[in-house]
Amino acid sequence: MTAKTVLIVDDEAPIREMIAVALEMADYGVLEADNAQDAHAMVVDHQPDLVLLDWMMPGTSGIELARRLKREEATAELPIIMLTAKGEEDNKILGLEAGADDYITKPFSPRELVARLKAVLRRTTPRGVEDPVEVGGLLLDPVSHRVTIDGRSLEMGPTEYRLLQFFMTHQERAYTRGQLLDQVWGGNVYVEERTVDVHIRRLRKALGEPHHQLIQTVRGTGYRFSAKG
Repeated sequence: MTAKTVLIVDDEAPIREMIAVALEMADYGVLEADNAQDAHAMVVDHQPDLVLLDWMMPGTSGIELARRLKREEATAELPIIMLTAKGEEDNKILGLEAGADDYITKPFSPRELVARLKAVLRRTTPRGVEDPVEVGGLLLDPVSHRVTIDGRSLEMGPTEYRLLQFFMTHQERAYTRGQLLDQVWGGNVYVEERTVDVHIRRLRKALGEPHHQLIQTVRGTGYRFSAKG
């Protein structure tokens, strides 16, 4: 499974398809939206690693969506590359001032796009985010998207993986079910808080003895990941 997901936002289906093919060949996960409203919902729900955003779209423009994403705390650090047919200098400046990390003028080659995308991700990925996390023989590697115990691979669903990754990078703190829903599922997803309990149970089962004890139930609050017992 790929370590990075890119959301393509463009109202022209052939453009989205061309970009999607190039990104999938470069081993990126791909999400697509043809308008700003759907794109914003997908950002909240799926938490992509980068957004490729077309400037000119019907309704809300790409530049308006970029400004909104940069205003909101949860998405302020999300890397954005603007895609546009506008090549004039003042429009480039407008895009960068709205918070875009880079700017590519159509037409562009898929190779150029992938190279620019990799460069932006290198600049904007905080140090340590892609480092493996290890606790008592339990190892989570974000780059390969694998979880192992003493070298033995574990099988788990994508939600359980995201839960475990969040827990292992936020140890020794109790989180409510609501906080876990926001952090792991996304704030725009409407599911019951008890859904967290179901996935915690699945995650504990995947971890098995004795590592399931790392995920502790905190009565009256929620859950905590702790190696202290």
